[in-house]
Amino acid sequence: MNKTLAMLAADAAQTILQYFSTQQFNCMVELSRGEEGAFFLQKFIDLAEQIKTMPVTYDQEGLGEEAVVHLHYFLGGDSHWYITEKDIEGGIYQAYGYAVLNGDDEMAESGYISIEEITRCGAELDLHFTPCRLIVIKGKRAA
Repeated sequence: MNKTLAMLAADAAQTILQYFSTQQFNCMVELSRGEEGAFFLQKFIDLAEQIKTMPVTYDQEGLGEEAVVHLHYFLGGDSHWYITEKDIEGGIYQAYGYAVLNGDDEMAESGYISIEEITRCGAELDLHFTPCRLIVIKGKRAA
């Protein structure tokens, strides 16, 4: 039996659910029932594959600015979290990445990030983000 797009998206949702705030996830589910439903169903599938294959903690150790950023979260227009590695257990409790808080690029730093904490505080996963090296993000922010 061939699975439909909706069935594949439902399977994918189990993988990505923890990477979203409850509000954003529920909004995506609602939008998947609407006019642009196919886009959101495919987004579930694509994000699940991206998350499954992204590196875990320490996989990019020593790469510095050459590390690949796989996920981007934002809160308002000024706070951004760029995730380079998911938790070594594959989860969201101690991911690694680069954080820019309140638009302060001078005080931005790399370190451990709790995806659970930032999504609970309202940060949203950027659905249009394309993975790239951290040096590219820093260059765009400096421009």
